[in-house]
Amino acid sequence: MLLADPPYVWAVADNPTVIANLRNWIVGLLAALATLFFTFGGLRYLMAGGDPGKVESAKRALKAAAIGYGLAVLAPVIVTVLQSIVGADGGGGQ
Repeated sequence: MLLADPPYVWAVADNPTVIANLRNWIVGLLAALATLFFTFGGLRYLMAGGDPGKVESAKRALKAAAIGYGLAVLAPVIVTVLQSIVGADGGGGQ
């Protein structure tokens, strides 16, 4: 190996980094899906025209959106609790 050659480095992330990235993806996905359900529920509600069946369908979509937003907010807490249960404290395994 010459001095000008870059060193060989494997891009390996530690467990806390992987868990944090996974948590961020899950929160983003849940928030995006909840926004989609909220939009569809709102549009359904506006276009229901007083039909009880359509209004109930819109309300179900809005409830699903609320649950999705709740899960997105609670995802970091759930991941932290799971980390404490599993013992992934970020010590690097040493």
